[in-house]
Amino acid sequence: MTVVSTAGHVDHGKSSLVLALTGTDPDRFEEEKRRGVTIDLGFAHTTLPTGHELSLVDVPGHVRFLRNMIAGVGAVEACLFVVAATEGWKPQSEEHLRILELLGVRRGVIAMTKVDLVDEEWAELQAMDIADRVAGSFLEGAAVVPVSTVSGAGLDELRSALGALLATTPPSVDGGRPRLWIDRVFAARGSGTVVTGTLTGGSLQVDQSLDLLPAGRSVRIRALQSHGVGLATVGPGHRVAVNLVGVEHADVRRGDALVVAGQWRPTRRVDASLAVLGELDHPLTRRGAYVGYAGSGEFPVRVRVLGDAAIEPGGRGLVRIHLAVPLALRVGDRFVLRESGRSETVGGGVLLDVAPVRPASKARPDGTAATLVAERGWVRAEDLAAWTGAEVSPTLAGWVVDPAALAATEQAVAQRVEAAGELGLDIGLLDERQRVVLARLERLEVRDGRVRARGAVDPLANHPLIDQLRAGGVTPPEPAGADRAVLRELIRRKVLFERDGIVFHGEALDIAARASAALLARSPDGFTVAELRDALGMSRKFALPLVNELDARGITRRRGDVRIAGPRLPAAG
Repeated sequence: MTVVSTAGHVDHGKSSLVLALTGTDPDRFEEEKRRGVTIDLGFAHTTLPTGHELSLVDVPGHVRFLRNMIAGVGAVEACLFVVAATEGWKPQSEEHLRILELLGVRRGVIAMTKVDLVDEEWAELQAMDIADRVAGSFLEGAAVVPVSTVSGAGLDELRSALGALLATTPPSVDGGRPRLWIDRVFAARGSGTVVTGTLTGGSLQVDQSLDLLPAGRSVRIRALQSHGVGLATVGPGHRVAVNLVGVEHADVRRGDALVVAGQWRPTRRVDASLAVLGELDHPLTRRGAYVGYAGSGEFPVRVRVLGDAAIEPGGRGLVRIHLAVPLALRVGDRFVLRESGRSETVGGGVLLDVAPVRPASKARPDGTAATLVAERGWVRAEDLAAWTGAEVSPTLAGWVVDPAALAATEQAVAQRVEAAGELGLDIGLLDERQRVVLARLERLEVRDGRVRARGAVDPLANHPLIDQLRAGGVTPPEPAGADRAVLRELIRRKVLFERDGIVFHGEALDIAARASAALLARSPDGFTVAELRDALGMSRKFALPLVNELDARGITRRRGDVRIAGPRLPAAG
């Protein structure tokens, strides 16, 4: 299935042509039928004689409904451009052509309608004029097919031209990253909320959970349809109707998007390239009230030109766009910019960075992954994939790292270890990136939770303080004059422990634990602090901290004024 959008000036017969080609009237509203003017998007489909499945999005041609037109062409792959032979090329024809170009449409067929109302010579002149008008655009060289929806003349030729167009249009790629820009919302009787849109990037399936953005709500797919046919799974490049569970239809609007949670990083600020239309009579500056069109939505935006103060008509430049709501965007997405005050299309372009980190005065995005990484130094691979839509292999432990940033991090770690001295550097003082590079630094090693030069002698392995406190047993001497850093490190290694201001060797706890087990073997109902004090021949100064440590480690438990057996009490020996 290939999705093709109509385009062209109001009252040039787009909807009548869709009806003639498909048998489906795309004008759904009574007002549209009464006024004879398409107001909102319409949808139809047919199978061409070539066997290709064609899905048509009919868009309004009137300038007052331009926002609806842009919503309809935001995700299409080709266009059916319509010009009436009776009126020829009109202002809205030109604006629609420019919008299609700005949105990246690169294929199309031209239908010259109402040829039954003009003579053959006039029709030939109009066909020549149309060819001149599209020269230099993506429609240059496109077939111009004269048709009449009244007599049926030319419809078979148009079907053949559309079949040839679809035969040369590459199929949509399933990248496993679906995004459905919603262009229509309604409540179906007995089903609840239904949304429609053109699916891109990946497949959807029934019972799949999705995120509705920008609201950030979690929803589930109850049912899927494409042109009225129920499906269990649908791939990209199809018009899709999705019956949702978890949201009321009043809480969904055109321009919202359905995506898989975790695959996107909604953003309110983007950097982009912008091509300003040559037809403008003024440069683009930050002044003015702008609206941006992306996907199927219209969003108020603020624009700042990067580098220069303005972009002249017909020129290109870089801009930073601030959005009012967070959108599911990626590098490479296209947009259209209009100025609401003047009610004119300003231009459009391509997103180059959807999570800019540099100040606007210094930002020079180019849309490449290399620049995105270079500006940040370290980037999570999943973040880079979300920003660009392309899978990137991590450089190091889930990170994509710029070579200069990697070298700087390695140097910083080496300098910190050197500055830490002979004790080495506590690995807990390193951030995640610094810990990651340790594996690359062969001259460093981690022992006992500290980073030192590889092969360096551990200065604490036989420190005299250890023997001094071990010899003291349950009545250790005050470690007067001991280096506090050394003391902290020995406690961290669990060689020593400190309780209530007294520092003990670890063996002191073993002595106290065995004495406790012996006391409880004689008196299972418990022992007092004084009884342990007497059993070990020490003062209360040492007995109370030891008993508190026994409690803390689950060797004993306190019950009133006595200690009873804890889950870690050793067997009485």
